[in-house]
Amino acid sequence: MTKKTYEEINEKIRSGAAVVVTAEEVISLVKERGIEETAAYVDVVTTGTFGPMCSSGAFFNFGHPKPRMRMSKVYLNGVEAYAGIAAVDAYLGATQLPETDPANKSFPGHFNYGGGHVLEDLVAGKEVFLDAYSYGTDCYPRKSYQKAIKLEDIPYAVLYNPRNAYQNYNVGVNLSDRTLYTYMGILKPNLGNANYSTAGQLSPLFNDPYYRTIGMGTKIFLGGGVGYVSWFGTQHAPEAPRGENGVPLSPAGTLAVIGDLKQMSPKWLRGISFLGYGVSLMVGLGIPIPILDEEILKYTAVSDEEIFAPIVDYSQSYPQGLGEVLGRVSYAQLKSGQITLGGKVIPTASLSSYAGARQIATILKEWIQKGEFFLTKPAFTLPRSNEGVDYKRSVGEEIL
Repeated sequence: MTKKTYEEINEKIRSGAAVVVTAEEVISLVKERGIEETAAYVDVVTTGTFGPMCSSGAFFNFGHPKPRMRMSKVYLNGVEAYAGIAAVDAYLGATQLPETDPANKSFPGHFNYGGGHVLEDLVAGKEVFLDAYSYGTDCYPRKSYQKAIKLEDIPYAVLYNPRNAYQNYNVGVNLSDRTLYTYMGILKPNLGNANYSTAGQLSPLFNDPYYRTIGMGTKIFLGGGVGYVSWFGTQHAPEAPRGENGVPLSPAGTLAVIGDLKQMSPKWLRGISFLGYGVSLMVGLGIPIPILDEEILKYTAVSDEEIFAPIVDYSQSYPQGLGEVLGRVSYAQLKSGQITLGGKVIPTASLSSYAGARQIATILKEWIQKGEFFLTKPAFTLPRSNEGVDYKRSVGEEIL
């Protein structure tokens, strides 16, 4: 019976002896060697996901100009950041639009630029125009401030995403006779296509379905740099129905994550636009799973054939909150390029990048192998029940 500790695994990383594989690679290892032998052999399994994660954004402290200012309205390239915090602090949300954007007044709107794009511009080293206003006080007399700034000029810039890395999600379809413009992309009428947005077997929370190793303080790959899990995410729903393998059959766990924006890369933080819906941010996120015992190893060996997602109609069931599920399909079926529903063959497409997820898991693997990244034991793991959580879970809440 394999038993390991975080300290033992970190010592092996330090000495260069740790065996690290990706969540994709471990599947074949288990098939060849079995659970017991593989658990003894492998020390860490790395995961990854790279997709739209709307519940994202960044906290900034811009530093005081002279004379000092209490910024009550802040705009970055015309996109408003929430300044109701204190003095020169603000939070820029990924989905925020410029006030000049017509949104869906001429439907479907194009949404060419927003908060996610500002974040990408900043991590790309581009200049962003800061435009700030205030009512003025005795201690903060300045009433306006305008300056072109770069990320390096901002004293404090921290990515803080309240809800990332959803544990399973809907397959979006359209039963109506008109085209729908949604956060699941464009859904063609009469079951013309099916869109999904999860990395499947590489996705972090599929590889630790009961959150045995993931919680407050877990060190992760975030946006190309190092980040941490700070809390369970908004809409965390651990009591979602699960299969016999423990994998949720509907949207379940989520993560709140934090990291230094100045470490990050525009390759792994990208502003994106959804026709007729809005703007968002593609976030690259990867989590190492320590193989503390055979049970954890067994969960990391889950394959796309064993992970099932609910098919949900976005013309009625989703917008009306009806919670109806038309059926379930495996990620292997989704990735094959087509599924069958009601006797109709429907083409599929993913909003997330499996190639990107694979690359993130590989980068994280290399960091650990080089001794540049060590594991952290969480102060507490994610909640496994909704007890004490003061919001009502509804199946299929917004992924973005």
